Order: sequence, then C-alpha cells, then structure tokens
Amino acid sequence: MQRTILIVDDSPTVLMSLKMNLEMHGFKVETADNGKTALDKLKGGAVRADLIITDLNMPQLDGFGLIKEVRSLPEYRFKPILVLTTESQVKKRQEAKRLGATGWIVKPVSGNDLINVVKKVLP
Repeated sequence: MQRTILIVDDSPTVLMSLKMNLEMHGFKVETADNGKTALDKLKGGAVRADLIITDLNMPQLDGFGLIKEVRSLPEYRFKPILVLTTESQVKKRQEAKRLGATGWIVKPVSGNDLINVVKKVLP
C-alpha cells in the first residue's frame, strides 16, 4: 500500500523538491503552504496522511501550532510528525518534541538523508 506524506512549508521550492524526491521513492505526496491549510485538509478528510513533514516558520499557523492541533485529532495522535526547518536551537527542538514532534531535521537535507529518516519513522 502506498504511504501518503503531507509536506507543509511556505517555500514553493522546498515543496517541489521534497515532493519530487519522495515520489521518486514511491510515496504519495500532498502539500500545503501553511499550517492552517494543512490542518483544514486533514480535518476535512481531503488528505489522510501517514506522515507529516512540517516547517516551523510559516504564515497563518506555524509548525508549533500545527503539531499541537494535529495531535488533538484522534486519528493523528500517534502518526509521525517530522520538523524540517532551518532552526537549530535546542529550545525550539524541545518545544516541538513537547508538543508531539517525532523527529527534527535541519535544512538543507540531502535527498538520501530525508528518505532514510522517512523510512525509519514509516516502517
């Protein structure tokens, strides 16, 4: 069964490159350009994600808000959420983990490194 990954980032370039890389490795990819759009897609049932990869710094609803809201949805309580960001501060990493993030990846990330992490959190 093909796994679906929701990528949430306000950079069209990041969305396009991540989507291409993940699709080349057999994943179905959905995208959203901010946390609010992502949350609307998840709540409305337009997207049923097996994994969410989110940036932190986005308009309307940032990554922290998205993680918190997603974890309140029963069907996403235990789904993996990876933070992919330029931020490397320990305090922000701890906050993301406290809210329910599964892992943290610092941009830029190579295609191979991304796929390796995705395969670890999606057995």
